Amino acid sequence: MGDLKFSYLVFCTVIVVALIFDLGLLSKKNQVVTIKKALVQTVFWVLLSFTFCAFIWVSDDGGSGKTDAISFLSAYLLEWSLSIDNIFVFIIIFSFFKVEEKNYSRVLLAGILMAIVFRIIFIAAGSELVARFDWIMYLFGIFLIYTGIKMFSSSEEEEFTPDKNWALRLLTKVMRTTDAEPDGRFIIIKNKQLFFTRLAMVVVMLGLIDIVFALDSIPAVFSVIPDPAKKMLIYSSNIFAVLGLRSLFFLLRGAADKFSYLQQGIAIVLLFIGAKMLMEKWIHFPVWVSLLVIVFCISGSIFYSILRTQKNDTLDSQE
Repeated sequence: MGDLKFSYLVFCTVIVVALIFDLGLLSKKNQVVTIKKALVQTVFWVLLSFTFCAFIWVSDDGGSGKTDAISFLSAYLLEWSLSIDNIFVFIIIFSFFKVEEKNYSRVLLAGILMAIVFRIIFIAAGSELVARFDWIMYLFGIFLIYTGIKMFSSSEEEEFTPDKNWALRLLTKVMRTTDAEPDGRFIIIKNKQLFFTRLAMVVVMLGLIDIVFALDSIPAVFSVIPDPAKKMLIYSSNIFAVLGLRSLFFLLRGAADKFSYLQQGIAIVLLFIGAKMLMEKWIHFPVWVSLLVIVFCISGSIFYSILRTQKNDTLDSQE
């Protein structure tokens, strides 16, 4: 990208202004987010991301603006599709902890801001490793292929179960907790002792679970943007995708069971980018190829899931 400092300044300004707008106008306390409002928020974050992509395209004078913009868009769509998988886990966590719908927005925002901090740390560490050790990309590739195979072959019976999850066991050991939920607060004081409420546990658990998802998404984004000097593209694509996760949650939470083949679509993407990383020394794939594969696999799995759901509903109604 052209002037890197200017790009960082624009990115940080856009994020701060967008968060202020989101917090001030779209995230009032104890307000239930409707499907219509969630759609508006989702469109807002997607358009903002595409606008920043356009800024990348036109801001570079060295001739790489177009390539950088396609790399950003590919990484953004990849992280966005992986985030959809996160949403289904979030839905299960909210149901398990019996979080009231009026508290969804605040809890998600806190958890997502925590996730952003983790992503920044992981990207910085990953960029340093890639810059120092070329062979680390092969490890990333092998890991992504393993993850893709495991994800593709996993069954519905292997669904995420919070009560058996390592994150919940860790939280109950290190945090003094209470089942009381006074006015949706995260922390209360009883008998001069500080207690974390269920909402606080949900926030921390969302952040910890995102660490697990980051183990897939961070290596994946390096397959699209392998140059560690382009951390700006990696940071921005990741953060834009994560910030749009909250509105996407409200948009998709009622349709979680309608995307039963999305996991297989994501798995195929991981298999492709893992193989791409392993073959990069001998076969170079242009960045637009990755973009096409991501769009085709994710959109194809979503449409196929919808068609299968409609077909099953029709067969059920005929019985």
